[in-house]
Amino acid sequence: MQTFLSSQNIVELEKRYRANLINSITGFKNANLIGTIDEENRTNLAVFNSVFHLGANPALIGFIVRPDSVERHTLENIISTHHYTINHVNKIIYKKAHQTAARYPRDVSEFRATRLTEEYKNNFKAPYVAQSHIQIGVQFKQKIDIELNGTILVIGEITQLYFPSNCIFTDGFLDIEKAETIACTGLDSYHTTTRISRLSYAKPDTEPEELKLNYLE
Repeated sequence: MQTFLSSQNIVELEKRYRANLINSITGFKNANLIGTIDEENRTNLAVFNSVFHLGANPALIGFIVRPDSVERHTLENIISTHHYTINHVNKIIYKKAHQTAARYPRDVSEFRATRLTEEYKNNFKAPYVAQSHIQIGVQFKQKIDIELNGTILVIGEITQLYFPSNCIFTDGFLDIEKAETIACTGLDSYHTTTRISRLSYAKPDTEPEELKLNYLE
């Protein structure tokens, strides 16, 4: 048995039910904490599940900010200082990461409210999350307003990158599963993962083979 919903059915769904359904229908997503600071040195931390790769040269990364109907401290800080960090959520801190979605006032840092630790490295202005195993320092490059639904695409360039030395393969592939990074679905469901395999580069008329590569260390 399979459930069918038309576009009209979707529109008529109860608001929260519809949000849960559409947020989970796209499958597993990343879970990241974005750390920022404003000109008065007030820090902010917020969980996002919309971070995505945009290119490797230059190393661009993007994420989506919801409509600007309320104060968006993360976006405001990024526009102001041009620096932010993206920190992978792991299974040790996922409850604290989830709590950063609460609407704290501007003068309350989510770092303090959730007992996560600010970490500053190599003169980078924005704070990293010390408990995160994979940390990315990003410089703001572009903001694109999406007229269809009022969301905002934020694009930045990776300028700093930190990860466990024992999680990198000889070909540059980063084993985020070994680093204990987790995934999420919808707005509140968190998951650990199990890799099935890595496959060789896809070519016409050639069956892919499982890759057997070694870690760099």
